[in-house]
Order: sequence, then C-alpha cells, then structure tokens
Amino acid sequence: MLNIEQIRKDFPILERETSNGKRVIYLDSTATSQKPIQVIEAMNDYYRRSNANIHRGVHTLAEEATTLYEGARERIAKFINAASSREVIYTRNTTESINLVAYSWARTNLKAGDLVVLTEMEHHSNLVPWHMLQAERGIELEFIPVTENGLLDLTAYAALLTRSPKLVSFAHMSNVLGTINPAREIIRMAHEAGALALVDGAQSVPHLNVDVRELDADFYAFSAHKMCGPTGIGALYGKSSLLEAMPPFLGGGDMIKEVKLRSFRANSLPHKFEAGTPAIAEAIGFGAAVDYLKAIGMDNIAAHEHEITEYALERLEEIPGVKLFGPDANHKGGVAAFTLEGIHPHDVAQILDQDGIAVRAGHHCAQPLHEKFGIPATSRASFYLYSTKDEVDLLVNGLYKVKKMFG
Repeated sequence: MLNIEQIRKDFPILERETSNGKRVIYLDSTATSQKPIQVIEAMNDYYRRSNANIHRGVHTLAEEATTLYEGARERIAKFINAASSREVIYTRNTTESINLVAYSWARTNLKAGDLVVLTEMEHHSNLVPWHMLQAERGIELEFIPVTENGLLDLTAYAALLTRSPKLVSFAHMSNVLGTINPAREIIRMAHEAGALALVDGAQSVPHLNVDVRELDADFYAFSAHKMCGPTGIGALYGKSSLLEAMPPFLGGGDMIKEVKLRSFRANSLPHKFEAGTPAIAEAIGFGAAVDYLKAIGMDNIAAHEHEITEYALERLEEIPGVKLFGPDANHKGGVAAFTLEGIHPHDVAQILDQDGIAVRAGHHCAQPLHEKFGIPATSRASFYLYSTKDEVDLLVNGLYKVKKMFG
C-alpha cells in the first residue's frame, strides 16, 4: 500500500487554503492532476541552469538541454513500453495527438465512404477531428453503443466490424463514467477486421500500467498534465512503420532534413512531426513525472485508486437523491460522476467550493454521452494517488450541506 501521508507532502498545492480559509480538497484530477515538487524543481532547474534551444547548438547549454529533452523522451517510451523512443512524438496534448493522426494518417489513407468506428463515450477530442474529416472527405462514422451500466456493447461492435472499417478510435478509460474499456480485445477485433486502432489514453496512462506493445495499439495518445506533469505537452505513440509512411503534420524548423527554394526533405522520426522550437521545459517535466510515477509503481497507484473509488461509490450511494453513472468499481478508474436530484451540478460544485472542495460540473467535453443518458450535465469527483478516504467523507458531508441548502 502507498504511504499517502508521505506522497501528499510532495504536492505543495495540497497545503494551501482557499480565500475563505478552507483547506483545498482536490477532487478534480481527471481534468488535470496536481504536480509534485520533483516535477516543479526539474523544470525550474532547466531554466536556471540549462536554458537553450535544442538540437541546433554545439555549446554546453544547448547540448545539456538536448540531452535532457531527448532523455525524457526515452524514459516516456520505456514507461509505455514502446519499441523505440523514435515511436514517441511530442505534441501539446492528447487532443493534438489525435488531430495529428486525423490530419496526417487519415487524410492520406481515407476517402469518401470509408468507415471510422468510434464510441458513444468519447471525449470531444476524439469526436470533432473525425466530424471535420467527415465534412471534408465524406467518410462515414459509426459508434459503439454504451449500455445502461456504462460498458461498451461489444456485440454491436462486432456487427460494425463486418462493414470493414479502416480505423477504430476509442477511449481506454472514460473521463465521465470511469469505464476501463477492454482495449486489448477491442484492438484485436479491429485488426482481425483489417482496421487500425487509435487509443485515447488521456485517462488511462496516469492510472494504469499501459504497455502499448502488449495492447498492440497502432496509435496511442496521452497528456502529461493528467499524470503529474506540466500542461502544454503530450505524446503520440505510433508504430514506426506507420509513422514512417505518414507525411509531416506541420512545416518549419527541425522537422526538415533539407530545404531548397522549391522542395524539402522531411527529417527522420520522431523529429519529422515536431516543427519549431518545442516545449523543452515541459518535456523535461514530463520525464520527471514519469520518473515519479514509476518510483511509486503504477500497480500501487491503481490499487489505491480502486480502494478510494470503491469507498466513494459506497458513501455516495448512501445519500438520498444521488444517482451515479458508470459501472461498479471493478470496471472503472477513479471517477464518480453523479447527479443530485433537483439540484443543478453547477450549483453543487459552487456550494462545495465554499468548503474548499474542488469537483467538476458540466458535460466534461462528452456532450453526446450526457445526451445518451438524458441529462445536460453531471457533477464529477475524481481521485488520484494523493486522494484519501477523509476527503471522500468531506465530499459526502458537503453534499448533505447542499441538500440542506436546497431544502
């Protein structure tokens, strides 16, 4: 088991109070995680000691910065068990990673009438790029249904695969329901039908032991800011054979091998997809975050979150008028999305904030999923390695306070 008391000391923000003197109870890690001092210091140290542009310079600072930047990439690749660091492309976030696949691979390989299979539980980041491509190219989109208990209907998925899709793109873990989808099985079925598989791993990589080779994912997208790292940087894993065949996503410096007035030759992987001066400090922070999580152990983190989630679901179910969404704790990560009868989720979140309790309210960039369940919004409490049962108890007490205020 984790030493939560010691872990919490690594996160300076958990010591702060709100303007009305309440200690911060942070239950919004699905939106973004907090950052340990180890990540903050790694980025600060780069700016204080090694700040320079990468790849181009031969002076000491440039070589140090390049080593730190590329060293982080190597550790990120090992963290997800990529075959090579060349298969890890730095992007701004999961959204940009998915867009990279949509703009580069999909616009090269898909034509009018080609089918892309998504799911009803997707984040907007894995919906809008495909809507845009549909409007531009006339591709077809179909969706794996979500059952009433928040699981994907794999029988319906099998039926969709008989239509020979070119791509299956899905969330490994839902940011609303918390559902952990059977990624390996979904990918295997896609490959047997002749399709490639793109996985939105924004919610899974921070919480689960993810092995892209064991999953056999063709593309896998994730973000640093949800896994104790900084905002503004993420990664796209892609099988090297696919990445080699794809055209560059953006043009400019560093993504070229040679430029003439009337032509250019693209750089080798991974630089082909990384135009311009990158987020160097953020990449270094990303690497530090991976080191931090690896030192604690992803299996330990997953076990702790399961215990907290199971406890949270039990406590929330005690409250009259609460409706929970998604499967039971054995099929989900650290997310509890709920409604409180007769009270809008925004009001719930605002009143909880008066006691320093931070939860998310809205459709969580998954508007079609909320429409599926016939609701405009939910309140969402989400947990991470620093979350405690005491915080869950404070959330429950806060919800009773909300009920009392609304009579």
